[in-house]
Amino acid sequence: MTDTVFDYVIAGGGTAGCVLAARLSEDPSVTVCLVEAGPSDVGDRNILELSQWMHLLDSGYDWDYPVEPQERGNSFMRHARAKVLGGCSSHNSCIAFWPPAETLDDWAEAGATGWGAKDVLPLVARVENNDAPGDQHGRSGPVRLRDVPPKDPCGVALLEAAAKVGLPTVQFNRGTSVLDGAGWFQINASEDGTRMSTSHAYLHPILGSRPNLDVRTDCWVAEIVIDDEMAATGVRYQRPDLTGYDTVSARREVIVTAGAIDTPKLLMLSGIGPTVHLREMGVHVRVDAPGVGQNLDDHVEGLVFWEASRPMVTESTQWWEIGLFATTEEGLNHPDLMMHYGSVPFDMNTLRWGYPTTDNGFCLTPNVTQGLSRGTVRLRSRDFRDRPRVDPRYFTDPDGHDEAVMLAGFRLARRIAEQEPLRGWIRRELAPGPEAETDDELIDYAHRTHNTVYHPAGTARMGAATDPAAVLDPELRVKGVRNLRVVDASAMPKLPYVNPNITVMTMAEKCADLIRGR
Repeated sequence: MTDTVFDYVIAGGGTAGCVLAARLSEDPSVTVCLVEAGPSDVGDRNILELSQWMHLLDSGYDWDYPVEPQERGNSFMRHARAKVLGGCSSHNSCIAFWPPAETLDDWAEAGATGWGAKDVLPLVARVENNDAPGDQHGRSGPVRLRDVPPKDPCGVALLEAAAKVGLPTVQFNRGTSVLDGAGWFQINASEDGTRMSTSHAYLHPILGSRPNLDVRTDCWVAEIVIDDEMAATGVRYQRPDLTGYDTVSARREVIVTAGAIDTPKLLMLSGIGPTVHLREMGVHVRVDAPGVGQNLDDHVEGLVFWEASRPMVTESTQWWEIGLFATTEEGLNHPDLMMHYGSVPFDMNTLRWGYPTTDNGFCLTPNVTQGLSRGTVRLRSRDFRDRPRVDPRYFTDPDGHDEAVMLAGFRLARRIAEQEPLRGWIRRELAPGPEAETDDELIDYAHRTHNTVYHPAGTARMGAATDPAAVLDPELRVKGVRNLRVVDASAMPKLPYVNPNITVMTMAEKCADLIRGR
């Protein structure tokens, strides 16, 4: 008979959920149940083979959320969100950055006490198995981190060209923040190209060997069960065969790890959210929490796309292997502009507008690392199967900061392309194309064709206990409900300026410590 009562119930088998399940179940005296809506990734090469990751977009492993019509952005854009054990660590590329110290200190200053760099960065060593030099690195953690080998000749040319415009070649995760520089990424993948997702790294080695851990896949959580004394007591989920619902109960805590879109959705479906909106949806209000679904932060991404004059590589670790960072104004302690280099054609958002494409091309994708535009996640109905309304409100910050950084990114990408030896790799610029020269033309192009780096965050943010807009206290506890926590990117007060997947893993390690009282 399937157990129905555990000490801890984890709702969502994503990046953070797999870490938490593994860490909490290290104690044989406690029982843990992890509930995930998607399938298992065990033995699934579609997931585990990192070089194939782009095939996962708009696939059966992707919730593939559309965005609401955008006032100043790309209304055709979709948010890829993973529907598989391991979450986005099983679905997106595996660009691996340590949490930036500057971001962590900003979190602490904003009220997330205990989340500063001195508190959090030591935990990264628990996550990683990294052979980069430096005493700060972990050598025996479950997640293999390594430098991308410099085998792409166009990428080599790109780095030489970038150095000529003030972005010297650097190595990442070496203990200091890169303000202006470019280099090959570190990735969380083994040498044979197997993805080091949290499911593969944390869960696969222990599945079947810990009788106190129950992992339930293909079980879609419909609501958090909350009793009359305002304590979370479990979750109700749809059975895999769709014949009805089961409830799994928690003696100690329920921890929600469903991600920055589905976590606020689940909280709202359970009666925790903005009162007016919940009443409009016909949801019984248990906690008036105006911050749930607010503060949607994301990395908006532009595109400069070239047709190559020489054959591009035909093998790669993950096709996006180089990052470039820059500051667009004086006095910043962080890069406000990042670009990813892709050794593949990328016409996902340009082809519909008539821009030419190619089978042999490469691109730079400027993104705004510390954007000021903020969006929302809202329910579409009280039915948990309905997709939420995701409205990122791209480029709507009142002072035009996000547009200015994006414009600087376009200009910088073109300057890099003018330099040898990269210039010798270019046959022509396909998008935005040579006819787009003025600021207005380039911004109009950005509005129509931008993408996302798939980094939504901040929709159930933590903060000071006295902050009415903070959904969580600094120990990740949901205000107004006992025995309920959240740990995933929704809990971030704001996005880090880098790809955030390792940051989420580290947050989950800290959450495990908080639960265990360490």
